[in-house]
Formats: sequence, C-alpha cells, structure tokens
Amino acid sequence: MTTGRRSPALAWLAVLPMAIALSATGRAGDLALGEYLSAECVTCHQISGRQVAGIPAIIGLPEEAFVAMMDSYRRRERENQVMQAMAVRLSSEEVAALAAYFGSLKPSQ
Repeated sequence: MTTGRRSPALAWLAVLPMAIALSATGRAGDLALGEYLSAECVTCHQISGRQVAGIPAIIGLPEEAFVAMMDSYRRRERENQVMQAMAVRLSSEEVAALAAYFGSLKPSQ
C-alpha cells in the first residue's frame, strides 16, 4: 500500500541535477543572461577558445575557476586594470551567469 509520500532517496534524486549545476556562489548561473553579458567579454577573449596576444581563453573554463578568477580581480589580487574595472562592475549573479555560459561552451578545434 502506498502512502503518497516519496522516499528521501527519491526526493534527493529529484534535486540532484540542480545541486550539480550550482556554481561556487551557491546559485546556478543563468545561461541566457551569461550569453547576453558575454558580448563585451568576447571583444577581447576569443569565442574560439584560443589564447591570442596574451589574452587567456575563458571558453570551457570550469565555473568555480571563472568565479574565483573574477573575485580575485575584484579584490585586486590579480593585476590587470582592464579586468579589475570589468570585474568590479559585475554583480555576483552576473559573474555566476558568465561562468555558467562560458563553462558550457567547448573550444573549437
């Protein structure tokens, strides 16, 4: 006889995909927002995923690494005036969205 209650294991399986999608900020990044915001980023960072003229590739970068990198620019621990200015303008939600978007892309061959 069924009581209509889910087992705790089944409940966990239902939320597991969302838990996996969480970024280092504790919130899942919004891919659509990340794609929208990325237009400014790809003026310097190649959408192909290649490093050009000393500008590092960010395509395919793990979300946690992207967020940590942007946070280090915000705290001025990483030296680059352009990136420091860019990072300080972005909210945590926007950084998470960019991290999700760039992390979802694969470098072209």
